[in-house]
Amino acid sequence: MAYLVGVLVMVVGVLISIALHEVGHMVPARRFGVRVSQYMVGFGPTLWSRTRGETEYGIKAIPLGGYVRMVGMYPTPDAVGNPPVTNWFARVAQDAREVSVEEIRPGEEHRAFYRLSTPKKLVVMLGGPVMNLVIATVLLTVVLCGLGVASLSSTVSAVTPCVPAAGATECAAGDPQSPAAAAGLAVGDTVTSFDGTAVTSWTQLSGLIREAGGESVPVVVDRDGADVALTVSPVQLDRAVVDADGEPVLAADGTARTESVGYLGIGPSYVLARQPLSAVPAAIGAAVAGTAEVVLHLPARVVDVAQSAFGSQERDANSVIGVVGIGRIAGEVAADGGGDLGLLGQVVTMLSLIASLNIALFVFNLIPLLPLDGGHVAGALWEGARRQVARLRGLPRPRPVDVARMMPLAYGVFVVLAGVGVLLIYADIVRPVSL
Repeated sequence: MAYLVGVLVMVVGVLISIALHEVGHMVPARRFGVRVSQYMVGFGPTLWSRTRGETEYGIKAIPLGGYVRMVGMYPTPDAVGNPPVTNWFARVAQDAREVSVEEIRPGEEHRAFYRLSTPKKLVVMLGGPVMNLVIATVLLTVVLCGLGVASLSSTVSAVTPCVPAAGATECAAGDPQSPAAAAGLAVGDTVTSFDGTAVTSWTQLSGLIREAGGESVPVVVDRDGADVALTVSPVQLDRAVVDADGEPVLAADGTARTESVGYLGIGPSYVLARQPLSAVPAAIGAAVAGTAEVVLHLPARVVDVAQSAFGSQERDANSVIGVVGIGRIAGEVAADGGGDLGLLGQVVTMLSLIASLNIALFVFNLIPLLPLDGGHVAGALWEGARRQVARLRGLPRPRPVDVARMMPLAYGVFVVLAGVGVLLIYADIVRPVSL
């Protein structure tokens, strides 16, 4: 049941994000006088709709997107000089222009989208992606500053009963007792002082333990609200040196480098630590940059997904995922119980997932290809540049940019995106990415 609740929460979050994305387009379009004939969430058959004013609002059967239909998205044939129809590509463009003409009511030619100035077109087309960015910013602000992010603390979550052999993960017969178990440390103890140094974080405590190998040091723990003094004797062990990503550091001969460090035998707990408001811009910037890098390498990542789905190659934990993968992860988060953080930890994870999804929608929609918003943005910028050049050179105002000529490319992009979506759904079923 918890798994299904997690999936449902994510579906609702996705639908709200899509709906607000379209609001980001619709509101400025209507503000600038463009008639918006439809506002739809989803694709396919209409499940419900109602007309209010001059706009039909509705929900469709496939919740994988949405759209607002703005009248006159493409210049009419007259506006672009009635270009000749000589091949299939020209016919597709002409059909788009004719549909644009049919949508414009007599006397409302001035309400066509293509008649807007370049700045207004940019506001309308960027309104959707910017709305997703705003949603992500609000959610991350709530998470970072209101709820907190998961951080390791000096509260003991586990006490290893032995000193395991190098490379082992479990205790075996004959393994010596761990220093933590010998000293009487217990799950739930919070280490407040180590060798006379006040402990404020797990990172600090871990460093102190590593430096205390072979020594006996006094430790103070908070146990059920009372200070308890103990003495621990971390043992000296050889452990692999790892880099910032947790990968082993290799020596010149290719073998893993090791170092002698202190070992106590305790594990940290997670707590939610609130961040200052100043941390939000950095978090948003890092998320946008990371998502942009994924988009730039998307073809290679899709190839990797295909090789995993249809071959024996393991799927990368950081692989691109589709709607099924997003739902699966949300279900796992709900079913996990939140570990040390409980329900609040689940809420933080869910909100972070929805924020990440909105960052992805923001970045992906800025790709300068139709039918994505970035394609219309690119067309508006090109039109504005042509007008400015003509003005500076004293030439007549040029015709509107014939965006309809890009419709064959838009159909191709749509087919590719649909194919990638089907591949991701299949891969998320047969080779899922799990937390």
